Amino acid sequence: MSILAKVEAILYLKGEPVSLSDMAELIQCDRGEVEDALIQLMSDYAHRESALEVLEMKKGYYALQLRQTYADLVDTLIQPELGVGALRTLAAIALNDGIAQTDLVDLRGSGAYQQVHELVELGFIHKRKQKDTRSYWLQVTKKFHQYFQVDKLPQQLSLSFPVKGGDEPEQNGSENRYTGE
Repeated sequence: MSILAKVEAILYLKGEPVSLSDMAELIQCDRGEVEDALIQLMSDYAHRESALEVLEMKKGYYALQLRQTYADLVDTLIQPELGVGALRTLAAIALNDGIAQTDLVDLRGSGAYQQVHELVELGFIHKRKQKDTRSYWLQVTKKFHQYFQVDKLPQQLSLSFPVKGGDEPEQNGSENRYTGE
């Protein structure tokens, strides 16, 4: 997966401005490579008629967001039951076919704790204590599949973010990278 694609994925999943340094650390490359990818990504979004744009929010912090001209659609299209942050957190859990809560917080930020609580209450995910750790394992429920009318999730997204402890997550394997199942 290219650095450009990883930068785009990070900006999408975080749902808030992300620093060059944080992106470089997550991707395990230097800041210059991330900056080059951001410039290309900003150009790509600017030259196509996309509803999204990449903006520098403050010096060194970037975000992928909906163009202002489409902001009125947000209230119309997004179910009031779930906010954008909770939807992105839910997407991260679903696309990873489950994830440890600590890894989710590393990926999405500390706001993920509240979003996980909300998603559990709504019945979209369940969490269970992992053996030999203090973290919880998060997975989507049957309600998630019914609500979003999804039978099976595509396993196309294989982000290679480092896992605490220095282990590289497995890419495109059929095993769950946390439980080995």
